[in-house]
Amino acid sequence: MTPLRTPQQTAAAHHQRPFTRDPGRWKRESSRALRTGHVRDSTCSAACQPVLVHERTSWGWLAWAVPGDGTLPEVPQQIGVLRPAATRTQRLALRWLARRPAWRIALDPVPCSLRFSAAAVAFISVIVGLFAIRHGVPTDVVLPAMLLAPLLAEHLPGRLDARACEHVHIVEGDGPCRYLQRLAALHASLVQAAAGSDRYELRRSAELGRNLLWDAAGLLRAQDTRSASDRLIAYERLMLQLAHQVAQMHAAAGHGADSTDQSPETRPLRGPCPPSVRPTAPPTPHRTAGTSPLEGTLLMPQPEPPSPVRNSDVYLLFAHEPYYPGPGSQEINTTIVAADSLLHPKVCQPDGARIHDLLTQERQPGEIIPLSTLSHELGGGADWPTLGDWERVTTDLVQLVHVGDCDALSLGLPEIARALVCAGPHSHVRAFDAAAGEFIDYGPEDRAAALAEVGAFLARLVAEQKFWPGDGLLPPLLRQA
Repeated sequence: MTPLRTPQQTAAAHHQRPFTRDPGRWKRESSRALRTGHVRDSTCSAACQPVLVHERTSWGWLAWAVPGDGTLPEVPQQIGVLRPAATRTQRLALRWLARRPAWRIALDPVPCSLRFSAAAVAFISVIVGLFAIRHGVPTDVVLPAMLLAPLLAEHLPGRLDARACEHVHIVEGDGPCRYLQRLAALHASLVQAAAGSDRYELRRSAELGRNLLWDAAGLLRAQDTRSASDRLIAYERLMLQLAHQVAQMHAAAGHGADSTDQSPETRPLRGPCPPSVRPTAPPTPHRTAGTSPLEGTLLMPQPEPPSPVRNSDVYLLFAHEPYYPGPGSQEINTTIVAADSLLHPKVCQPDGARIHDLLTQERQPGEIIPLSTLSHELGGGADWPTLGDWERVTTDLVQLVHVGDCDALSLGLPEIARALVCAGPHSHVRAFDAAAGEFIDYGPEDRAAALAEVGAFLARLVAEQKFWPGDGLLPPLLRQA
């Protein structure tokens, strides 16, 4: 089976290269930079200040360095984000900060430079001052004005820069700019969807995306990407969620509802995977430290016939808020545990035991049951309140996995595969394929194939030792034979 991939949004390519919608503009700006200033090349050091080409947007700007080899840059040198709901004055501050850099005149042998504008003002002030003195203006008035004018021309722009920066978050550096570049591309898809639409949901999504862009830029300005990684991942997940909700609105408007089942996992997820770390190959299993090998897989063949009533040799699959088990590791967004882990005393009870009771009814040995399948069996999720708090139970299970109190198979599923297992057995997931210019519909067959893919990975991990559900388990609920 071809690994399921998340199609790229149409607007996502807008900020991947400078002036995507106006290539001629980049040619003109880069030619000017080559003529008038220093460009980025192999001789550059950290102290180099290459000429930047500012590409202004509705929310700020992307400043690109011009490579000396004539290629297009892939990552902006600097990104500025304007305050949301900015006033006219604050927008003028944005234009001021994104102006072309001032020409400076080196003052040899003194190690400093002077603005060309300051030198021009000084020259003009001398001429005007001499003209004023000749016509009877007092010298004690003319001389201070002659000295003050070039000083203002030299130092006033810096003061205005500092004042304007109060309304703009400016981020520099390869890592922070790559992150904001991805966020800006997602925001562009929201703005494109909201343009010309009178739907409140689309306009509100664009507004929320704008606020996320501002908050992320402020966080990156105050902290580095490593220390703020948790919050940055959360921002990107939220932006992805907004982009997918907007895509679903378009799909629903043109093709009807995307799903026939409503379950806890078909609600807006707490956050899809960030594109920078989302695997596009088949999911890579990650076994938590100190766990035992997994016994059983999705519908694995068994020598004994399945029990017609109940079988505890099954597994629960559920999606959760993504996390990273260690530095440089793959994102984990889905977990599989043994059914009996629901009976662990550290899991919310009796909710865990009730879910265990439903999970083990009429199942095949070794079967993997997604949480969304249980929701489908509970009237599309309407009967969850009578059974138990699934959110608290799954949160407790993730905590058990983190501390090593039970065995678990942790997965980093691609986005479409994760959406499919989070949807009901008869649901459909639609995504827009930018290359083909059309929506792709993923249905129950694709969901089954995604689960089979997971089962294939589990099959490779089958070993002699049973999957350990934890110690001190509570007895299952009493049942009628």
